[in-house]
Amino acid sequence: MSDPTVFIDERAQGESAAAELRTTLAVRERCGQLLARARSGGSAWFEVDDGVLDAAAREVVAVTRRRYPKLHIPLHSRWRHFEAGGVDRKGQLDKLLHGLPAASRAHALIDLTVVSVLLDAGAGPDWKYVEPATGQTFTRSEGLAVASFHAFTAGMFSSRQDRPLQADSQGLRGLVTQRLAEAFQVSESNPLVGLQGRAILLRRLGEILSEEPEVFGEEGRPGEIFDFLVSGPEVPHTADVDAHDILSQLLISLSGIWPADNQAGGVPLGDCWRHPAVRAEGPSDGWVPFHKLSQWLTYSLLEPFQWCGVHVRGLDGLTALPEYRNGGLLIDTGVLRLRDAQAVQHTWKPGDEIIVEWRALTVSLMDELAGRVRQQLHLDAARLPLGCVLEGGTWAAGRELAQRLRGGLPPLKVASDGTVF
Repeated sequence: MSDPTVFIDERAQGESAAAELRTTLAVRERCGQLLARARSGGSAWFEVDDGVLDAAAREVVAVTRRRYPKLHIPLHSRWRHFEAGGVDRKGQLDKLLHGLPAASRAHALIDLTVVSVLLDAGAGPDWKYVEPATGQTFTRSEGLAVASFHAFTAGMFSSRQDRPLQADSQGLRGLVTQRLAEAFQVSESNPLVGLQGRAILLRRLGEILSEEPEVFGEEGRPGEIFDFLVSGPEVPHTADVDAHDILSQLLISLSGIWPADNQAGGVPLGDCWRHPAVRAEGPSDGWVPFHKLSQWLTYSLLEPFQWCGVHVRGLDGLTALPEYRNGGLLIDTGVLRLRDAQAVQHTWKPGDEIIVEWRALTVSLMDELAGRVRQQLHLDAARLPLGCVLEGGTWAAGRELAQRLRGGLPPLKVASDGTVF
């Protein structure tokens, strides 16, 4: 017979590792280890050219000034994608929610945000969405955002016909892949990468929501996290929340939706990956946390909290998003140079050492790049927090360079299931 105390001990160690890895302090510290190593010549994959950081910042500044000439730069957020084509879709939703109390509006805005972000994996180059009301065609992240917006307002994620503007546990658990395909206009001639994986992720979300009524309410709605963090359905005029507290709660509550391959002692770690050069005390040794999708979701939730009367503190506690637009910007501007030029020919997995390093270097270098962007724009961190640098910014510049150099494709090919990139 197996010894149950061994299992308990392993589980306890796994919980300890997960807790340590669920902070952006851990993200920055461990990514910083790999940047220091690469700068000293210890990386088998990348060289860092600090001499071109200012030139990379100029590229970002040029894109930022073109996109936001008055430098009124909003946060990097899913809500920017809802503005695709110059359509005020938030205004449309506000009209539908008119007259509801602040907390009820927050619930709907958060429900939409969570579902839409979880649907925001790479769409692939061949998919598009034609918006029926405007006739406009959208692709990639903007297309996924607009399609998910209309699926939400049509009640696709709600179990209540009388309350379509919500996502709830029962509605999500019952989501049929074919219905999602129809809402996203998927066909043989209009294929969407990872359609089935997206539907599975939303069904898994529905299961998790039902297991935590103390956080997500009896109906299991993502939006109930608002009440949990802001202390009840009434929003006091002094209400405030730290951005990292939103992230922490998402990491604790939603860890079970991610594929369980990355785990310690049976505890799912989510977007954390092994690297032999990363050192730490205890059971989290060797793990590099990123939490990209959870941080993207957190960035996207900041405005719904603000719109409903909550002051959000600590915006720069979050990190840059380690994905292929920010990471691509660093390669395409020459800040990062591949030691082996043939690496671009290979299709890598998210856990491969080169991809873990690429993402780690992206997190650390984006912090440094943000400082140089602020210097060139003569703005401080209070006026231009990292989330605004990303929006201005690094993500758009990375996309433009990729379009110019490779028709929009990232510089390194990664076979992803949609939960990383």
